[in-house]
Amino acid sequence: MSNRPILSNACASLTQEVDAVDERGRMSTISIPAERALTLYVDKRELVTLMTLGAAPEALTIGYLRNQRLVRSLDEIASVQVDWEVEAVAVTTRYGIQDIEARTAKRVVTTGCGQGSVFGGLMDEVDGIELSSLGKLKQSTLYRIVDTIRTQQSIYKQAGSVHGCALFSASGDLLYFIEDVGRHNAVDSIAGNMWLDQMDGADKVFYTTGRLTSEMVIKGAQMGIPFLLSRSGTTQMGHTIAQRLGMTLLARCTGKHFLLLNGKERMIFEPGLLETGMP
Repeated sequence: MSNRPILSNACASLTQEVDAVDERGRMSTISIPAERALTLYVDKRELVTLMTLGAAPEALTIGYLRNQRLVRSLDEIASVQVDWEVEAVAVTTRYGIQDIEARTAKRVVTTGCGQGSVFGGLMDEVDGIELSSLGKLKQSTLYRIVDTIRTQQSIYKQAGSVHGCALFSASGDLLYFIEDVGRHNAVDSIAGNMWLDQMDGADKVFYTTGRLTSEMVIKGAQMGIPFLLSRSGTTQMGHTIAQRLGMTLLARCTGKHFLLLNGKERMIFEPGLLETGMP
């Protein structure tokens, strides 16, 4: 890609060891997530401070700008440079962001861990999004996705207190797995990686350990993904927006249980699968 932005390759420890005393007075050492602040500057203008693990800060920054609708294509970004010593990321754009003051003046604090926020109205541009109706999701593929998440090595298993998001192919192959202190950060990181890898979302499946709120549904739609899966549930607004978009929404995806809440036409049920086991 000729206009791919120049990226730093910032590294940070994802966990920290601390001492703990249990109910019997026994001392032990445990791992906890290493939450840190990352202040985002765009063309030297301070925009927002994100609280993050720092697993993929460059992808998080790009995905955040994408999902906030502040940049329309990766070509608009010249560089993304993360400096953990000052807990900041500097983004340089090629042409500037038109009317950035007005576009970032209104902020909506969204539901969810870490209090995510979005600029402008939550429903801006939703009606202009068209999701592909061609993709199908087999019941066996859904089970494969859930099992992959169950066996995935993760910060959550080591230290807890984080959310995970993942992107899968239509056949159930894991493409990205990102954990962060908030699910909104994890989905933004996946959005950034998709742009960097020039990956289309039309035939992809998105999984999150957290709730499918309005913010999560809108971000999934902006990434062009027609399938959203959650280990948890959904909110009324998340469900309403999924209906407006024609998005396939599945909640309570644990083991072989799931609740299909919208988009039944994309789901391929496989009779006898529960009785006979996985094919």
